[in-house]
Amino acid sequence: MTHQESLYGKTPDQLAALCGELGMPRFAARQIARWLYVRHTEDPLRMTDIAAAHRQRLAEWFSPALSAPERVTESADGTKKYLFRTLEGHYVESAYIPDGERATLCVSSQAGCRMGCRFCATGRQGLQQSLTAAEILNQAVSLPERDKLTNLVFMGMGEPLDNTDEVLRALEIITAEWGFGWSPTRITLSTAGVVPELRRFLDATKVHLAVSLHNPFHEERMEIMPVERAWPIAEVAAILREYDFTHQRRVSFEYIVMSGLNDSPRHIRELTRLLNGIKCRINLIRFHRIPDSPYFSPGDEAMVRFRDALTARGIQTTIRASRGEDIQAACGLLSTRLKGGI
Repeated sequence: MTHQESLYGKTPDQLAALCGELGMPRFAARQIARWLYVRHTEDPLRMTDIAAAHRQRLAEWFSPALSAPERVTESADGTKKYLFRTLEGHYVESAYIPDGERATLCVSSQAGCRMGCRFCATGRQGLQQSLTAAEILNQAVSLPERDKLTNLVFMGMGEPLDNTDEVLRALEIITAEWGFGWSPTRITLSTAGVVPELRRFLDATKVHLAVSLHNPFHEERMEIMPVERAWPIAEVAAILREYDFTHQRRVSFEYIVMSGLNDSPRHIRELTRLLNGIKCRINLIRFHRIPDSPYFSPGDEAMVRFRDALTARGIQTTIRASRGEDIQAACGLLSTRLKGGI
């Protein structure tokens, strides 16, 4: 243990091990977890049902992990983009999206990303740091609108399955009865398709899955998503056919539509073939232009035609409304490349 270590982000099993090391009763782990995740209190000196001597020892050994956002930018549509600083001095962004009775937080799992998708501002940034479970959770816990949240989506900066250990720990804390107590149906994780970690995620959780697809053809997808070289989307689809998505858990495919690149009739035919046997939906997303990008979004009529053609082939397809584009908070626009000397 070092003084940089935090209690926040640890599971009861990890806390029990620490209690043993510090000469505390192991049952104190559940007491600590309740203070951390139910009362959102990480100062050991305030954990009044723990012996004073043990509180003092915890305070000496562990440092705070939670910190308020450093900046907020608000969109004309009500979306808010929050900037958080990590303990290592990097920055991440998360987007708070209110929509009637629903309030969604789009959280980041990494500062930057090493997947290198050509249409994504985060991918251009490269990877600076994978976040700890505490840094992932901090985006929700330290949010001014924390008590209004109804949903979490792991669709911010980074590839969640490139940081699987910490993401799974965060999901365990969010969904456990000793943690936040959220239903897994309130959470969605998005992945570009990291095959070695995909089964692990599906077996360990019941949260919804969203797969970043964007092109059904191997060679074409590889041009815009380097991940396709290592883990073809056909392999991802084969794995998903092994799982049941007919009850509470859902799988969807995210499809950023780029005019003349992935929106032709042959793409519709190949999507139908690729997704055959998987109960799913496709979410069509307008391409949000990033500087020096060669890609463009089709017009509204073309988006509707593409949606209707997929629907006619039996695939439930929707067009996702763009939110926060004017503050660079929409899909594919999150980036901290120019902040903090990055």
